[in-house]
Amino acid sequence: MTLPSMDRLALSRRRLLISGAAGAALMVVGLPARPARAGAKETQELIDKLTHGKAKPGRVTLRMPEIAENGNTVPLTVEVDSPMSATDRVKSISLLAEGNPSPLVATLHFGPLAAKAEVQLRIRLAQTQNVIAVAEMADGSFWTASHETKVTIGGCGG
Repeated sequence: MTLPSMDRLALSRRRLLISGAAGAALMVVGLPARPARAGAKETQELIDKLTHGKAKPGRVTLRMPEIAENGNTVPLTVEVDSPMSATDRVKSISLLAEGNPSPLVATLHFGPLAAKAEVQLRIRLAQTQNVIAVAEMADGSFWTASHETKVTIGGCGG
């Protein structure tokens, strides 16, 4: 058995790289354009999908700064008024940001042993926008709250 010469291997590698680059270029050209930011309409559609159109304002408190100097790290606290009993407890809290590339920022789940439905975290905001918290209760009801935060320097490439 004879081994192929090094010239033939180099030529094969070169052809492979060129073919791969051409294929990647065709894939990029063929991709549909996607909006850079979500929006109020897309966010509301997602909320309606998550809650089956049953979201009501109330029971949720969302605390955030009025102005965020840097959108890379915006602190927030979300709390749901619930005794966290077997029949009246929070199952999950979803956080959505209207102006981010993807509106769903996080979904936090609470087990049956959770004593309090309160979370403190930091999120990224691309621009001045509304942040919405949606709480799903064990009885199937959904409660919401929203807060507008003005962002001076965007955190998602803005």
